[in-house]
Amino acid sequence: MSSTFGRRSFLKKSLAATVAAPVVISMEEHLLVSQASAAETSAVLPVTPKPPSYGKWYGTIGKVKMGRILCGGNLISGYAHSRDLIYVSKLLKHYFTDEKIIETWARCEENGVNTMVTNPSDPNALRVYQKYRKMGGKIQYLAQIGPNKDDLKTAVQQAVDGGAVGAFLLGNLGDLWTRTGSTSSIAELIDLIKAQGLIAGVAGHELRTPREVEKSGAKPDFYVKTLHHTNYWSTRRSDQTKDVIDNYSIDNYWCQDPKETINFMAKVDRPWIAYKVLAAGAIPPKSGFRHAFENGADFAMVGMFDFQVAENVSVANEVLNSQLDRERGWMA
Repeated sequence: MSSTFGRRSFLKKSLAATVAAPVVISMEEHLLVSQASAAETSAVLPVTPKPPSYGKWYGTIGKVKMGRILCGGNLISGYAHSRDLIYVSKLLKHYFTDEKIIETWARCEENGVNTMVTNPSDPNALRVYQKYRKMGGKIQYLAQIGPNKDDLKTAVQQAVDGGAVGAFLLGNLGDLWTRTGSTSSIAELIDLIKAQGLIAGVAGHELRTPREVEKSGAKPDFYVKTLHHTNYWSTRRSDQTKDVIDNYSIDNYWCQDPKETINFMAKVDRPWIAYKVLAAGAIPPKSGFRHAFENGADFAMVGMFDFQVAENVSVANEVLNSQLDRERGWMA
């Protein structure tokens, strides 16, 4: 693993050096780096996981064993919460080539992140995932699904066909269906997922989502709920922007009710995967992870670039190994 990245690093450093020198890089040199990146990515698999050496790193939902940090799928699928920077999603799609996605998952596995999340309706993500598995990669896949209420089975079958170990209702739909009184559809979806032998969950940005699902009597295996503190610059709000923010029509606000979420989830005895814990890069990992794990989350789903994986795991290791002021018991 180290020698593979070392050779690639040498090539990239060589290119960086020529930028400072009065020499023009040839097309052949660019091609060499591109070919080396593609060829050497295949050499990183299979990897030997080196999970952090402490007892809290893994939790279990049903029969699925997962590291406390999950690799989110938005970056790999090319969707970014970017506030008013309109080019970021296009930038991600250019950055995350097949080789870079595979490298990112390999780095995850090497550092003990054994679960990634993506949408099975994204053909590119699933294509690369199948390619990764054929190369020897073992990272497991949690499906984020967005079914039509009139056809719940198709999305579930897509998750099964893609090799998912579990599936959960997309947060936007979880919010919409509970807002419009359709918790019966959520309960039906949960049953369909479970009938396929997968763990079943429900996601939501709004606290109303898990609250109404609990009231309905549905029995998901887990919840996926946003959680982060609000001590960052772009969370600012005023009476003039409140309606805009409440309707999610701007891209800088994700957990509107952190205190209420913490209080409610403290009474829920199902595993909880927190997401948006770093507010799309606005909150440093140490602060975001501590806030999530101290306030009851059992896992944190985090969108990660390849170069962030090792650092994020190291920070999570430090947080989980420290004295946590946590009142909610570990549910997984």
